[in-house]
Amino acid sequence: MTTHTPPTEHSEEIKDALRHIEEGERPDALTDQERERRNSLEELRTLGIEPYAYSFERTRFSDEAMALFDESNPDAHPIASLAGRIMGIRRMGKATFAHIQDEAGKIQLYFKSNDLAERYDVLRLLDIGDIVGATGYIFRTRTGEISLHVESFEILAKAIRPLPVVKEETDPVTGEKIVHDAFSDKELRYRRRYVDLIVNSEIRKTFRTRAKIISTIRRYFDSRGYLEVETPVLQPIYGGAYARPFITHHNALDFDLFLRIADELYLKRLIVGGLAEGVYEISKDFRNEGMDKNHSPEFTMAEIYIAYHDYEWMMAFTEEMFAEIAREVTGGSMVISNVPGDTIDFTPPFRRLSMYDSIREYADVDVSGMNEDELRITAKKLGVDLEPGSGAGKIIDEIFSAKVEHHLIRPTFITDYPLSMSPLAKSHRSKAGLVERFELYVNGQEVANAFSELNDPLDQRTRFEEQARLRSKGDEEAMVLDEDYLRAMEYGMPPMAGLGFGVDRLTMIMTGEESIRDVVLFPAMRPERK
Repeated sequence: MTTHTPPTEHSEEIKDALRHIEEGERPDALTDQERERRNSLEELRTLGIEPYAYSFERTRFSDEAMALFDESNPDAHPIASLAGRIMGIRRMGKATFAHIQDEAGKIQLYFKSNDLAERYDVLRLLDIGDIVGATGYIFRTRTGEISLHVESFEILAKAIRPLPVVKEETDPVTGEKIVHDAFSDKELRYRRRYVDLIVNSEIRKTFRTRAKIISTIRRYFDSRGYLEVETPVLQPIYGGAYARPFITHHNALDFDLFLRIADELYLKRLIVGGLAEGVYEISKDFRNEGMDKNHSPEFTMAEIYIAYHDYEWMMAFTEEMFAEIAREVTGGSMVISNVPGDTIDFTPPFRRLSMYDSIREYADVDVSGMNEDELRITAKKLGVDLEPGSGAGKIIDEIFSAKVEHHLIRPTFITDYPLSMSPLAKSHRSKAGLVERFELYVNGQEVANAFSELNDPLDQRTRFEEQARLRSKGDEEAMVLDEDYLRAMEYGMPPMAGLGFGVDRLTMIMTGEESIRDVVLFPAMRPERK
């Protein structure tokens, strides 16, 4: 294992970030709107109104309140208490209309001066973005909109910073002010996700879909009797994938630790221990790699290991699970229609194609019998760039990534990988030089990886030693030898199938988002500079 000495000096970037935290954020010069809002805040307090409430007893969400209106009995006027953020307000002398937004949608509030007496004057101190609670009865306005006729209201939180609105215009039919969202800058949206969620309703839908995907995965595993577990995030030796780790230092024990790059080796230890015959974890993993639309240094993985099965069984398991997720997301269909430029049908069976056959089909070259030098020459002819120290397996992987991946739009299992690419997978039972492994590709990107897991401890030691040779040649992503994992294997590891898949990439496909940062609530960003 390579040792890492923590730097004695922080980088200038880290120093700036630490200084920023220690000194605190210096408030920007207040705008005219911010000054007006703070003046309104002070006036509310002068009037004896606390603008930041402790609680409010809401009885309905907006959609539930509107559903209370009975078309057959419009004079019934059911009572409801609602709470939400003001997203539009229109004052008309003795009447005021406002739209509030909650997690279910929007509903109009109707305030009438005769009903509220002197309390009506407080409405002049309300702004778009303020959070209010209101109680009254449901009715339909003369323009046909189901609304809440407000009989009492409370200010729950005064917003002293305005939402990013370019302009408001009046609808010529309803007379309502329409708010035009100005919050479209990608970087600002990622940094200030809280504002993004307020003003961009489609973003809220994306993250609710993500939550549905995760709950479906968990339900799918639980319903089959598999046990959810938790394994260490901080690890003395990282393993289970090809990746560079993040390094941290434990001050009390005075040694380096690594943020996990995968859960695999710990989950397999639990299978050895007999905790259950199937264990899984949905977790955050961390890889110190480049960032692009498909890669983030912090990402969510689901991994499951099931004793006494192999990769063929796991393929059927994976097909069924992904079809179930698509069914949940779409409400019945297994066809995702919001993928840019295409639709994705998750109806089983998925296409199956071996690694070598896929390169023959899309790159028109047979790499199956080539040695490392021949592979390097072939990659150069194909215009594929290689990193220094790349071994045969890494070269094949780079050729595949450059020439094949982007063609794999509909769900496709790529199977039977070269042994040198898969140090934790069991050798293929009938094809020399290959392993029993598959990766699932959808919409041009890998979303799942699975093996018939290697359970021969002596073979595993040889594979780890080969990885050490690759590291010595300059491959920083090659795996490190984990003696404790080998010790666990030596106690007897049952045959098993393992599967890992990226929740973020799966969410991208299911929601039609093109960047991983659009499906991560708070993606990694450079420190904001003033």
